[in-house]
Amino acid sequence: MSILLVLPSILFSQTKLKDLADYVNTLQGTNSKYELTRGNTYPTTALPFGTNTWTPQTGKNGNGWKYQYFKDSIRGFQQAHQCSSWTNDYAVFSLMPVTGKLVTNEFERAAKFSHKNEIAKPYYYKVLLDNGIITEISPTERGAHLRFQFPKDQDAHIILDGYTGLSEVNIDPKRQRITGYVNNGDGMQRFDGKFRNYFVIQFDKSFTAYGIWDNTSNQKWDDKVFKHGKGIGSYIKFKKGQRVQVKIASSYISIEQAELNLKSELGNHKNLEKTKEEAKIAWNKQLNKIVVEGGTEEQFKTFYSCFFRASLFSRKFYELNEKGTPYYYSPYDGNIHEGYMYTDTGFWDTFRGQFPLNILMEPTMHGRYVASLLDAQEQCGWLPSWSFPSEGGSMIGNHAISLLADAWAKGVRTFDPQKALDAYFHEVTNKGPWGPANGREGWKEYFTLGYVSYPKVREATAKTLEYAYDDFCGFVLAEMTDNKFYKRIFSNQMFNYKNVYDEKTGFMRGRQKNGDWSPDFDPYEWGGPFTEGNAWHYLWSVFQDPQGLIDLIGNEEGFNKKLDSVFTVPNTVNVGTYRGKIHEMTEMQMANMGQYAHGNQPIQHMPYLYNYSGQPWSAQAKTREIMEKLYNSSENGYPGDEDQGQTSSWYVLSAMGFYSVCPGTDQYVMGSPIFQKATINLENGEKFVILAENNNKNNVYIKSATLNGENYTRNYIRYGDIINGGFLKLEMDRSPNFSRGIKKEDKPFSLTK
Repeated sequence: MSILLVLPSILFSQTKLKDLADYVNTLQGTNSKYELTRGNTYPTTALPFGTNTWTPQTGKNGNGWKYQYFKDSIRGFQQAHQCSSWTNDYAVFSLMPVTGKLVTNEFERAAKFSHKNEIAKPYYYKVLLDNGIITEISPTERGAHLRFQFPKDQDAHIILDGYTGLSEVNIDPKRQRITGYVNNGDGMQRFDGKFRNYFVIQFDKSFTAYGIWDNTSNQKWDDKVFKHGKGIGSYIKFKKGQRVQVKIASSYISIEQAELNLKSELGNHKNLEKTKEEAKIAWNKQLNKIVVEGGTEEQFKTFYSCFFRASLFSRKFYELNEKGTPYYYSPYDGNIHEGYMYTDTGFWDTFRGQFPLNILMEPTMHGRYVASLLDAQEQCGWLPSWSFPSEGGSMIGNHAISLLADAWAKGVRTFDPQKALDAYFHEVTNKGPWGPANGREGWKEYFTLGYVSYPKVREATAKTLEYAYDDFCGFVLAEMTDNKFYKRIFSNQMFNYKNVYDEKTGFMRGRQKNGDWSPDFDPYEWGGPFTEGNAWHYLWSVFQDPQGLIDLIGNEEGFNKKLDSVFTVPNTVNVGTYRGKIHEMTEMQMANMGQYAHGNQPIQHMPYLYNYSGQPWSAQAKTREIMEKLYNSSENGYPGDEDQGQTSSWYVLSAMGFYSVCPGTDQYVMGSPIFQKATINLENGEKFVILAENNNKNNVYIKSATLNGENYTRNYIRYGDIINGGFLKLEMDRSPNFSRGIKKEDKPFSLTK
């Protein structure tokens, strides 16, 4: 099967949409802080994959923790793009309503609020501040509709804050609008201030006073209408008690494009109710792509809150001109290009589950996305690894090749595979200037020694393991496209994981350049040769060859005992080279599942590995336990960082009963679904139905299965089986079926067969 560009499905015009958007709690995971994250999310008000998001701001300007549930005051309502608190934000500005005396300073203008006076939905945010001001927000893709209701007996002001970088503001009292731009955030300095977020802010009420202010000095200039500089903002005064509607749109291309975005997205919206109505329809269309039945109210809330969060990334970075043709300001070379561009994701997190979910639910968008990876490479010389919005090179690995190989394996073929392999080969034989994952640290040793040596290169063993997986993806893309040159090159490197396995300790270890193991090994020690984890977590990072890992450990029995022990050994932490406790350590201990650290990505696939070693029932029990214990729809809803849709995507896929252990193949490995029925309404108009008879909290085991009426014993399901539509029927039981799924042909893909 080959997917080029699928025409939009007419599915939703034929089927009545269920009202699923109201199950979503956008406050899920917001009770986070530096020392302990329960998601590191903020109450995002946006459209699916929208360019901009909107959020109330409890944190100070420049603080990555822009909204924390335990805070009790709001200092602004912010256009945001942040995908992680650890990366901070870019291209930000905010509006804040102020009543009574005019105060501009972000600390002095902050107003108290209570969560009981807050509504947080994908399509609508509303809060009644303690000072009596009501703020409402509904989103469009590149803008938003805001409304402020001021108390009747006090002066009414709206403050525009230019945030932390350069900004320009132009007040036009006659047209009741403010235009300008902001330039703030990391990662775009290489363009010498040319990266700008242009905005148009249109008010429906006349101004009674106005002026400019500077947030670096808090100086203000009454009646001034224009200024440029760091932290420049503005303030506007209205009549007492007015209800002020504000339409906002922005553009990375020009002020003229921002005007066009305002007209095309909000031009016919006379009031916020219209924007709210259309935003809710958009979210119900998105969430109705997966309809689940037969669960508890809390399970519905958790599922759709996670599906919402998974449907935000990656973000559209392109805009539509007057003819409706896509074009974009490139965050990779600073020029304007025709076509599609997406950003705000880190592949180290999202190659695992977020993109394997997207390719199921959004194959047309995903086809555009993988094609844009090669556009980005042409524009900056490197495949992206962490785009925010430009290439940041954060974390480890060269996982763009995972997306490309996975797309080809699943029939999404919107790019030139020769160009993809050439770009990847450049990536793995060079080190770029923008962080550890921009190119390859230790690439020469990796090719000559078969591993990256430690301590010469930090996190060397984790890098060796992820490089080997990436080289597998390069190999399979070459194999699928009959590219003998690259197939030969990557055929050996994809087994390099074996070179950092120590048979004596039974773990992956740091290895010195002379071949000796790094001394004083402690599997509970974090850091050193590992990235945000320890040897218990990285033993399993052999996505491409679980059978090869089984052989290294000895046999299936030993492998299963080792898997079991992850959950049964003490949740001991040795802080190691971190020299202090990081939040991932605390979150693992709070989970109280031994050394299983679901709050971070490296081990999230591990419970599914029982499917490779003759114990699929253990995968079924463990995945259900993890979903039940570690996720909920509340402000404490995640067991760690949500990370650009990845941790949510793990839940969405797992709740349907499968997960993507090895992207680059067409297989999703089986677990145990939460719901009695899940219907995937596919983009091509087909449906894939998962019916789990007798499913409940106790009946977590698959007793038997049929696929389209035929007996099905395999521990995986293929992408084509899902995307072409079908019916997977499971009979669930409270006891394991020890005779199902144990034959060789039932096991998922491994390089070693």
